Amino acid sequence: MTPDSRPVRHPASSPTSPASERAARVRFRRALSLMAMTLIAPGTAQIAAGNAKVGRAAFRIWLGVLTVAFSVLLVVLVHREFALWLVTNTAVLGWLKLALIVGAIGWALLFLDAWRLGQPLSFGLRERRAAVGINGILCFSVAGTLLFGAHIVGVQRDFMVTMFGDGSASAANHGRFNVLLMGGDSGAGRWGLRPDSMTVASIDAETGRTVLIGLPRNMMNFPFAPGSVMAEQFPNGFDCEGCMLNGVSTWAGDNTELFGKSKNPGVDATIMAVEGITGLTMNYWAMVNLQGFKDLVDAVGGVTLTVRQSIPVGGLGSDVTGYIDPGTRKLNGFETLWYARAREGSDDYSRMARQKCVMNAMLEQISPQSALRNFSQIAKASAAMISTDLPGSEVDRFISLALKARGQKISTVSLVPPLVNTSAPDIALIQTKVAEAIDRAEGNAPKSPTTRRTKKDAAVTGGSIGSLSTGYAANQAEDLDATC
Repeated sequence: MTPDSRPVRHPASSPTSPASERAARVRFRRALSLMAMTLIAPGTAQIAAGNAKVGRAAFRIWLGVLTVAFSVLLVVLVHREFALWLVTNTAVLGWLKLALIVGAIGWALLFLDAWRLGQPLSFGLRERRAAVGINGILCFSVAGTLLFGAHIVGVQRDFMVTMFGDGSASAANHGRFNVLLMGGDSGAGRWGLRPDSMTVASIDAETGRTVLIGLPRNMMNFPFAPGSVMAEQFPNGFDCEGCMLNGVSTWAGDNTELFGKSKNPGVDATIMAVEGITGLTMNYWAMVNLQGFKDLVDAVGGVTLTVRQSIPVGGLGSDVTGYIDPGTRKLNGFETLWYARAREGSDDYSRMARQKCVMNAMLEQISPQSALRNFSQIAKASAAMISTDLPGSEVDRFISLALKARGQKISTVSLVPPLVNTSAPDIALIQTKVAEAIDRAEGNAPKSPTTRRTKKDAAVTGGSIGSLSTGYAANQAEDLDATC
């Protein structure tokens, strides 16, 4: 072949020519644009450069999701109860979880298709790597976020299903919901059988204004609710030898045949006792595992409490292994648990007063923001800590009431000395004092005279203001926060 007959290579056709490089850069920028379009408005990349039918379907779904999300946001801003319903309805949560998973998969596929439409094989090696990296980051970021959201929704749904039942709702009694809160150890043979702490939370069904009614575990010779199974067995009250309020559950557990098909004879019997003592009708109950309580406190980052006197860790049958030092500071779960349950060097009634302060601190200090930040840990701790008959359909109502209760005064009345002789309680007096406390909370009765304790005469026993003879301040208070 002569030199003149050889084919001529034009510069424009060279893969390394300026024109080729410019074309590659244009294609690369176009590919980036398609990825950005998929990020901002899924489906638009396919409408512009691919399967328009698929693109239009995806874009319409995206617009529908935005419309629904914006509408829900508007409703939530003006109607908080709707938001609470959304996060507690298991059916809604189940569909939302499925939608997030499907959305994650669909959006990831749209990113992959956008990468294909950008013709990455026509790029240079550097641009090809950049396109793969950028598309991968966008794809995994968006899909990962949606899948994480699906996980959170799943945790919430599992929490609702595990924690709450599907029973029927109970109507308020005289405008109030009465919930029996019981605390017990999770040791062998004790969980759910022998509650060591009993408090009735009487909650105004409209305002959330709460009165805490403390019942001592060592109360004796008390009546049961008229017409109840326990009243038939003990027509003259719980007058057997050595029988106390915290032993009712054990007695019922030994005589389950009297309670028919009841799933919780011990709880049912305890409710019969509490109703007979207070004259109130219980709507629901909740049993708190005190050993698991520390996990909940840790999950919310601890609670701030005022420790007025060194609180021993251990004692009463075991060695004291340390002390919680005095001062106002944030306590972790372990410290809060012992602050609430320690009896070494004090008595049951001092412990009851400290438990009221813990309840108040938890209500006041756990904000919706902290709950959201620690949601998974709180859900896990709560599911292991609480057993209750509150139906899932009522959870949103009680969350709303709890939010209303924050910032309001919490009143307390405890059925302990010197107000009540726990071995021979005056039931008429007890029911009068309970009714008066509720009336004062609702503004329907004059406030009882209070005695201000000065620093000079304020006794401190077991970490609580007051003494066994004078009464502990947190056990009889119009404003629990100010007392604690």
